[in-house]
Amino acid sequence: MTRKFAGAVLAALAALAGLWLMIAPFALGTQPEGASWNSATVTEFFTGLAVTVTGLTGAVAFAAAIRADLAARGLVKVRERGREPEPAPAAPQPSSGELAALLAPLVEALREDLDASGREPRPNGSTPLGVGAEDGR
Repeated sequence: MTRKFAGAVLAALAALAGLWLMIAPFALGTQPEGASWNSATVTEFFTGLAVTVTGLTGAVAFAAAIRADLAARGLVKVRERGREPEPAPAAPQPSSGELAALLAPLVEALREDLDASGREPRPNGSTPLGVGAEDGR
């Protein structure tokens, strides 16, 4: 595991070194601004590009090896691609008769509460609305 980690770090450092090779002619001023690239700039740039690609490829390969090692040890859960998780089964929906049977005691308790309050019910069965609707509570 330590060797894989060291390899990933060194590969990442190689990628950074390649990036430096690519920008060095411009950063250090060896390439005149606005002029066509000279042979030194072309050599450094494309050498840096090759080193960067090689370093990134190595870093990705070492990271994949580290992940595989962690999965083999059971420290990382591996997800299967293309397979969606199975949805949870839906809760059974009560029929309208069952729902009416469940709500009947609630409706009866509300009617008793309304009758006990002494208020005159509105035609649809609810209490009158207004500022003093909650006075007795």
